[in-house]
Amino acid sequence: MSELKEAKTTVQSTTLANMSLHNHEQVVFGFDEATGLKCIIAIHNTILGPALGGTRMWAYANESEALNDVLRLSRGMTYKAAITGLNLGGGKAVIIGDSRKDKSEAMMRRFGKFVNSLGGKYITAEDVGIGTKDMEYVHMETQHVTGIPESMGGSGDPSPVTAFGVYMGMKASANYRWGNDSLNGKKIVVQGVGHVGESLVSHLVKEGAKVYITDIFQDRLEAVVKQYGVEVVDKDAFYDMDMDIYAPCALGATLNDNTLERLKCSIIAGAANNQLADEKIHGEAVMKKGILYAPDFLINAGGLINVYTELEGYNRNRALSKAENIYNTTLQILKISTEENIPTYVAANRMAEQRIEAIGKVKLSY
Repeated sequence: MSELKEAKTTVQSTTLANMSLHNHEQVVFGFDEATGLKCIIAIHNTILGPALGGTRMWAYANESEALNDVLRLSRGMTYKAAITGLNLGGGKAVIIGDSRKDKSEAMMRRFGKFVNSLGGKYITAEDVGIGTKDMEYVHMETQHVTGIPESMGGSGDPSPVTAFGVYMGMKASANYRWGNDSLNGKKIVVQGVGHVGESLVSHLVKEGAKVYITDIFQDRLEAVVKQYGVEVVDKDAFYDMDMDIYAPCALGATLNDNTLERLKCSIIAGAANNQLADEKIHGEAVMKKGILYAPDFLINAGGLINVYTELEGYNRNRALSKAENIYNTTLQILKISTEENIPTYVAANRMAEQRIEAIGKVKLSY
């Protein structure tokens, strides 16, 4: 019994230590043996409003890996909402498991009850491994959910708006680097062709870019090749390719010591969260290599914009219009980075933090 208490105390102290690194407000663990649910919800900051962020289902190697991911992702949501001008805080949830094998209606409904227990401080949505049908199940147990099907009055799949925002950020980066925002003829590698990646490929192909794709799932590769006629590249060897733009659209941390040594591109602009394995080290390394990095939490904010408009009464055109402004904000961040000789992530973080600080002076936490 004493060993169990000691282990529990160690886990709690480790969690609190991790929370204190970036001032997280709350972390909640959930478990349900009957449905197999193992989940973590992290609420980073609620100064601007309730914490809204998607639920990711992934076969994490262990709980420590899951915790690290949900803490990084929830912090990113705070900055994403702040820099985009939304009245939302940052939160995120992860479910530990293989979404292709372990997920069930019962599990998602039990997760919905868990979300509901937080009383609206956290609002969930889709992320990797989770779809609109899953949100429909969650909605059966809580009102604190977005991304439900359009037939139920929701916004449906946010992926198209996320991809459009990334596309806008990519075009702004091209404009800043080459003097015009045309992507015609540019060699672009899209890493990860899930819902967002595939939608991005659609935009790029229509503009005449030379698109290469990679993914860990063979069925996704085959479907996208059949639909768009793009070329498949090896999931690891592509880092050694000569390319104009690298678009990471899968999991994070693909910009690390190993890949940055090999990566040959002019621009990094993709949908993945937390692309920099270590924000400070690799954010500066990207800058030293002369690569233009469009901060991920800025250009992938389209999905958050989409579900935010759902809270106001959904209108797809309004969501796309707000996502289009990512173009102008990206140009602003790139300009600040150049003028002050600071990494783009620093410029973006500062812009988000300034808004949170300003609003915090006149508004209590949610």
